[in-house]
Amino acid sequence: FGSSHLGPKASRALEKRRRHRRTTPLAMAKVAKKPARKTQEPVTRDYTVHLHKYLHKTQFKKRAPRAIRAIRRFAEKVMMTKDIRIDTKLNKFVWSNGIRNIPHRVRVRMSRKRNEDEEAKEKMFTLCQHVPVESFKGLQTEVVRED
Repeated sequence: FGSSHLGPKASRALEKRRRHRRTTPLAMAKVAKKPARKTQEPVTRDYTVHLHKYLHKTQFKKRAPRAIRAIRRFAEKVMMTKDIRIDTKLNKFVWSNGIRNIPHRVRVRMSRKRNEDEEAKEKMFTLCQHVPVESFKGLQTEVVRED
């Protein structure tokens, strides 16, 4: 049943009851215990991006540009920065077989770095670089030590 068949007073009372039910003391306790936002540190990790699944059912003339956007979206999600910079070698690798035939997978080194520019909107940016590999078998995400 919807509250549309009720009068205005009855529907308001019903909505009030629904709202009251949502904010039980237990629910309030869960809301209050939100973890503090973690500060972002510079870090470098190697990821395998499975482009083939992101480009499923994409028309040929849009595949390479969409693959670059998929890498950007992936980097934004895992590194939690809005500013994503794609290295020219990574771009060349994605485009190496033309606009239609994109490599199924690509190994990408993603480095979250501090923005040197003072007027920048974002404090951190992510640099995405291509890591050439022989095979993708058994590869996992690895944290790269910068010495």
